[in-house]
Amino acid sequence: METDYIFLTIGQLLTASVLMAVNIGLSLILKLGLAKQWSIASLRMVGQLLLVGFLLDWVFALNNPFWILGVALFMATIASITAVGRTRKRFSTIYLNSFISILGAGFFVMFFALSGVLQIDPWYSPQYLFPLLGMVLGNTLNGISLALERFMDSLSVRRKEVEMLLSLGATSWEAAHDLIRDALRTSMIPTLNSMLVMGIVSLPGMMTGQILAGVSPGEAVRYQIMMIFVIASGAALGATLVVILAFRALFNSRHQLLLKHLRTVS
Repeated sequence: METDYIFLTIGQLLTASVLMAVNIGLSLILKLGLAKQWSIASLRMVGQLLLVGFLLDWVFALNNPFWILGVALFMATIASITAVGRTRKRFSTIYLNSFISILGAGFFVMFFALSGVLQIDPWYSPQYLFPLLGMVLGNTLNGISLALERFMDSLSVRRKEVEMLLSLGATSWEAAHDLIRDALRTSMIPTLNSMLVMGIVSLPGMMTGQILAGVSPGEAVRYQIMMIFVIASGAALGATLVVILAFRALFNSRHQLLLKHLRTVS
């Protein structure tokens, strides 16, 4: 199969940006109040992607494991902060819990994919590490955010039910088990729905990008299948870790609910 790809010029990118002008125009005509947000989001997206492009060019050129892992840790830190930023309720260790969950789940599945599946040597080769890590972190932070939000909301809404179970002799795990299960189901449903329609309703981004770059569809499909397994596992593990850590933060060893530690943010 032909492996040439179309090199996009600045002019072609500017032509593509006309589509964003359509969104801005619709917002102005229909008075949606989103014209400014669309403009800011577009400029910020372009700036961030250009910056990361320059940064990755530099890291690729250095090929230094310390710099590579340093950038990976920075990405994980931003992902953990973003995951918490989407929640309306907080507790004192929520940022640390999010970081531990992102780091533990994201890096575990990434290392498994790079070292165990692709068998890259060295496993931290930036050509493979950063694309995979970016996709894993993006989906893991979504799972963490959904799980945290649902668990903390459920604790607040069903507080009396949980406290009644505790007063009747239930352990904190027994009292919160249904809430934990509900939070994890909520976080996993988007991934499940995406997997069910993949290839029928939508073509995944990684597969589309590889095909546009000249990779054969069959090979692109194999890479995409691997990535879906990795992404789904990372999101599920991250959500499970963060809910368990949140559970430990909001219940004490005497099986008491510490809802006073939970605060609502605007």
